[in-house]
Amino acid sequence: MVLAIFLAFVIFVVALSFYLGRRTKTSSGYYAAGGQIHWGVNGIAFAGDYLSAASFLGICGMIATVGYDGFLYSIGYLAGWIVALFVVAEAMKRLGKYTFTDALDSKFNSRGIKLAAAISTLMVSICYLIPQMVGAGVLVEPLLGISQHWGVIIVGAVVITIVATAGMASTTYVQFLKGGLLIIFSLALVIAVCWRGFTTQPTPKGHTRYEYQSLAALEVDGKITIADSARKLIREYVDAASQTRFVSLAENGRQSWWKVEQGETGITLHETQSVVVTANGSKLINGAPASEGNKLRPVGNVELLRGQKVANTGSVSPIEMLAALSDKNTIVRRWKDVKLTDADGAKVTVYYSALTKGNQLMRPGIKFKVQGTPLEKLDFVSLMLALFLGTAALPHILIRYYTVPNAASARKSTIVAIAAIGFFYILTLFMGLGAMMNGVLNPADSNMAAPLLAHSFGTFLFAFISAIAFATVLGTVSGLIVAASGAVAHDLMDRYMKVSMDDRQKVRAGKVSAFVIGALAILLGILFKGINVTFLVGLAFAVAASANLPAMLMLLFWKHTTAKGITASVLVGTFTALVLIALSPELFKLYGLNPDAAPIPLNNPGIFSIPLSFITLVTVSLITRKKRLL
Repeated sequence: MVLAIFLAFVIFVVALSFYLGRRTKTSSGYYAAGGQIHWGVNGIAFAGDYLSAASFLGICGMIATVGYDGFLYSIGYLAGWIVALFVVAEAMKRLGKYTFTDALDSKFNSRGIKLAAAISTLMVSICYLIPQMVGAGVLVEPLLGISQHWGVIIVGAVVITIVATAGMASTTYVQFLKGGLLIIFSLALVIAVCWRGFTTQPTPKGHTRYEYQSLAALEVDGKITIADSARKLIREYVDAASQTRFVSLAENGRQSWWKVEQGETGITLHETQSVVVTANGSKLINGAPASEGNKLRPVGNVELLRGQKVANTGSVSPIEMLAALSDKNTIVRRWKDVKLTDADGAKVTVYYSALTKGNQLMRPGIKFKVQGTPLEKLDFVSLMLALFLGTAALPHILIRYYTVPNAASARKSTIVAIAAIGFFYILTLFMGLGAMMNGVLNPADSNMAAPLLAHSFGTFLFAFISAIAFATVLGTVSGLIVAASGAVAHDLMDRYMKVSMDDRQKVRAGKVSAFVIGALAILLGILFKGINVTFLVGLAFAVAASANLPAMLMLLFWKHTTAKGITASVLVGTFTALVLIALSPELFKLYGLNPDAAPIPLNNPGIFSIPLSFITLVTVSLITRKKRLL
């Protein structure tokens, strides 16, 4: 049934694209759906475009692992729409025609602006495409029983078909359909979570929690030995980030990993879960070869509920759920991981639990160290700045303003989008917490929190949630590819390079560009496997806020802005953000390098790259304006 529902949804989306494709003959129809989309449809399509894999998969997964701090992404994403409503919406409709470049260049007709804006559109779109494709692979892997890279390829093929057939028309209606269904079924999932309530005992529907085994241990001369056990110590590790100690033990050829806990009466070793990739490429799960019957077990649960070891809430309202989880005597078992390398060169990932009080879980501080060092606080401010300013500068969001007839419709569609998106983000809090409490998390991939939570209620809800999540990826990726193909065909080829093309040739150029960009997205989705998609999208917002927003704001509100100032600002913002990201600690982890060796200590570059873009625009504009007056 799961596969049937999934395939039916995909076939419907592709059929809709072919139907609309027969009606798309002009460049206006391909890039902007003819400017005839109703503002109500466009508002929900806005939500469908914006509520990407990061919103549905990534934020739910982050809330399920770090609690309230994950919800701060939702707040940042939503707050950015205030800028879009009051600053960008009507201006974009008045100034532009097809792309973000049209609006930025409306007063100048500058080849420099055309080139710079097209480059920034491509860079932001590619940065945003990466997490969408990663989320697609993660989703399709358990749904269809195929490997992650095949999931990415399938999504890429379907999206290229959508964009290459009907362009913005098919993209709009796919996003409208996806946005509406996503909100409806997410609400159904939250109602199911509240109806079930939560318990400190194993969850229903056959989902058993991962229970610890413990061993008493002795420490003699710095060596840990196991009393009355044949196990032999292989190696001891210390996770520098958390100062948590781990030991590797072997018995009868099977290697296991244990977390060391120092107590008043001695040492206790708590069993963890582990994935070991040996030097020859084989994989061991919890010390044994990976197989269909040997997988990582689902995790996450409430250890104590208001101080009680055995407790069951029964059905609860959303307010009652938050109150119970926020209690200082409630303890939740979250999951963390540490990556190690053993003596034989094998790559080891150990998953272990961290007991967290409810009042700590439901306030900032687990991921974003609001009580931490000045550098950690600065990193958090940098992230929030990028999220707040990045929304109104995303190319695939901006081009949607060209699909409505007039500026008033642009404003109305933005209001509808804010209402729909805000309601959905409230739902993400309860879906993420539901996954944390119900023992359904895959410790190796937080992105699957919402679909696996749905699976705990049966295959029907899982099938629909998974199909909608897949459509979430389709809608966002198709919007991104339309924006990127417009940058190549319309901005670069038609307006910058002045390639002579009639209307049909412009559409063909856009379709060819969609194929090339889609292929690149597939490759990047495979390479970035395993990274939380919300974190990756946060980086795309930083690039957008640095590259595009300063130029847009100054164009609208500072009369001394010049074409060269805009060009310099866009280029400086784009490449400064990309360089700072490439040299950040999180990317060093991706490279397999020590994050402490990263030359840039911040993971989020916005606090530096956004002001630098503004300063560049003002400085260059003043210089070039003076030269012009002379």
